[in-house]
Amino acid sequence: MKLTTKGRYAVMAMADLASYANGKPISLTEISLRQNISLSYLEQLFLKLKNKNLVKSVRGSNGGYILVKSPSEIRLSNIIFAVNENVKTLSCKKDSKKGCNHKSTKCITHNLWADLEEHINGFFEKIKLEELVNKDKRF
Repeated sequence: MKLTTKGRYAVMAMADLASYANGKPISLTEISLRQNISLSYLEQLFLKLKNKNLVKSVRGSNGGYILVKSPSEIRLSNIIFAVNENVKTLSCKKDSKKGCNHKSTKCITHNLWADLEEHINGFFEKIKLEELVNKDKRF
């Protein structure tokens, strides 16, 4: 299964932004310090998040980033897909005519891994950023 730090860190950074913004821009430096994520890595992620209209930048001495939409409107899948991440449990392409392992048929566990991939992506589709932030506050 493949979910790299790109997707995980993007969700962490967006949760931080949703938690600490209170209507004002948050700098990537602040997020970097709180979440222990490299500033240069955050810059790359936020460029992608900005291109997908999840965040916008605010210039100036009190500048930073703010959410474009309410946390109740942003699904975790939106964040993960914005940074070109997807959960992939199969080493083959689902609809490939070659099948698994470059053979003419699918491997014996193909459908199991395909179902797991669908379940995980559905899980991220169901959870909104607001829910993640509110769950975190309970602990």
